[in-house]
This record gives sequence, structure tokens and C-alpha cells, in this order.
Amino acid sequence: MARTQGRAAYVSAPMVRYSKLAFRSLVRDYGVDLCYTPMILAKEFNRSSLARDSDFTTNARDTPLIAQFGASCPLEFARAASLVQPYVSGVDLNCGCPQSWAFQEGLGASLMRDRGHVSELVKQAKERCGKDFCVSVKIRIHADLRDTIDFVKTVEAAGADFITVHGRLPHQRSSTPSSLSAIKLVKNHTSVPVLANGDVFSLSDVHKIIEETGVDGVMAARGLLETPALFAGYTSTPTEAVTKFMNNAMRCPLPHKLLLHHLSEMTGTLLTKKERAKMMDCRDTIALIDWLDENIDIQRPI
Repeated sequence: MARTQGRAAYVSAPMVRYSKLAFRSLVRDYGVDLCYTPMILAKEFNRSSLARDSDFTTNARDTPLIAQFGASCPLEFARAASLVQPYVSGVDLNCGCPQSWAFQEGLGASLMRDRGHVSELVKQAKERCGKDFCVSVKIRIHADLRDTIDFVKTVEAAGADFITVHGRLPHQRSSTPSSLSAIKLVKNHTSVPVLANGDVFSLSDVHKIIEETGVDGVMAARGLLETPALFAGYTSTPTEAVTKFMNNAMRCPLPHKLLLHHLSEMTGTLLTKKERAKMMDCRDTIALIDWLDENIDIQRPI
């Protein structure tokens, strides 16, 4: 869609727990061009059928889709990529997760300390899956942006098909503004497409980022949780989106607590704080549906 409309791609980010099939199906109805799975740990995915069934679910409408993996071993990443290859448009290597557990496991942003190792991860995945299979890398930035440029040039040379840049240092929280100048610098020093990630809460934010950086696509995370219709120009969640999400969740079940968290995020302007607290007290999905019927008027699919 983005290419036919002559615009940058609109992308739903890989979010731990949240980027599951029911949510991906929702945002696709509101202008998202490309979705990511939550980060999947390659080692467990390769070894456990239970992990595969739990971490990866898709359907015929869930395309294009990128499966994101957390991996530090080139062989593990390549194996995981080959397992999902028949079902996805590509895989992504997470080099941006800032959480302490990821650093301890040698995953996420810790990989940005060794661009040669990341190069090997990309190479082995491309060799295993074929040069035409898409392999991308999602990164944060270094304190010295020359290191970031060296990093992206190295992974580009290894065969990475595109790069996603979250414009913050690994230790910086979301309260620190994303650096558009850093993202622009990466875009100007690479020949592969670049996606920008960070501080996307409205369509005007999207347009600003594109204008200031020249990127090929914009990725939203927290903004989409709050307003799943963000890329369609909505500034708050329409009631119909709640209906769509609940219908999706019935077809593609989510744990009850996760379902509640999604609804709490997206109903910020539809419900009062007191009403959301009552919604969060629903003990099971049946009780939740009854409560929503009384307060939001959920429509059943025809």
C-alpha cells in the first residue's frame, strides 16, 4: 500500500507481549502496512514446540509480517529464521532491547558492542534462508554516532535488507526525546531502507519524522497501544476499534490480563479513570464482555 501511494511505510513495532495476532489484525485495519511479532528468544524457539506454539501465531491475513528474534548465536538465529520462513515476509534481529536481563544474556542492545558478531548473525541467516529472504536489524544508537555509522555499514555489508533505528541510547528512557538527527545521519550513510522508531503518537508525528529524516518508514509502539487507529489519522481510539479488537481476541485468544492491559491502554478517552478501574476488576473474559456491553456497546460480528 505504501509503495502504491508513494509514501513511507507505516509499521507496528515489536512489543513484548502486546504485538500478538489479535492486535496485529486490529492495526492492519487502520493503515498499518507492516507488522512485527513480539521478540522471540531464538534458543527456546528452536528447542521447544511449546515455545513455538506460544510465541508465534499467524493466519492468511497476517501479512506482511516480520518475526523478530532475540539471539546471540548465529546458528540459533539462522535455525529460528528457517523455521518461520514459510510463514513470514522476513526476520529481524533485535539489537535494541535495553533491559538488564537481555544484556546479561548477550542479547538486544548488548550486541551493538560487537558489530562483527552481528555481521555473522546476519550472514548465517541469509545463507540458511537464501539471499532473497529478508533479514533486518533493529538498533538503538551509540553515544558516539560514528560507532553507529560503522555498525550499520557493517551489517549492511553482511546482507541486512533494512535497518530500524530507535533514536535513543540503550540506557535512555522514553522520557528522553528520540534523536531525529541521529536517525537522519544513519539514513544518509546507508543504501538500504531505514525505518525510524520512537515518539510516534499521532499522524502529525509521523509526517514530522519523515520530513526531518527522510526515512523510508515510521514505526510506532506506545502510540499504537493508546490509539490503534493512529496511522489512519485518529487522535484517540474510536469505539469501533474496541469492538474489532474484542472480536479478534475471541478468534485469536489472549491471556485475560493481557486483554485487560490492551483495553486499558486504548480506552483512555472512551472511559473515565474510575470506569477503567472497574473494567480492570473483571475476573474473567465473560465478565469483561458483559461489562463492555453495558459501557461501550460491543457489536458482535455478523
